[in-house]
Amino acid sequence: MDIDIDKDVCIGAGQCALAAPNVFTQDDDGYSTLLPGREDGADDVMVREAARACPVSAITVRERTG
Repeated sequence: MDIDIDKDVCIGAGQCALAAPNVFTQDDDGYSTLLPGREDGADDVMVREAARACPVSAITVRERTG
């Protein structure tokens, strides 16, 4: 899967890191970022829930095609 975090939209609420802590974390400024090596979602079933939990819809999750 492809995970995109719109850094211009993210407000640093941290809901993604709470929902899927094996994939998301917060940077030094408190904004969402992906953990190193987890850019593909690492087959974490909570990635889509993390995207839904974002209060500003800054996270987009898409299945890879082809």
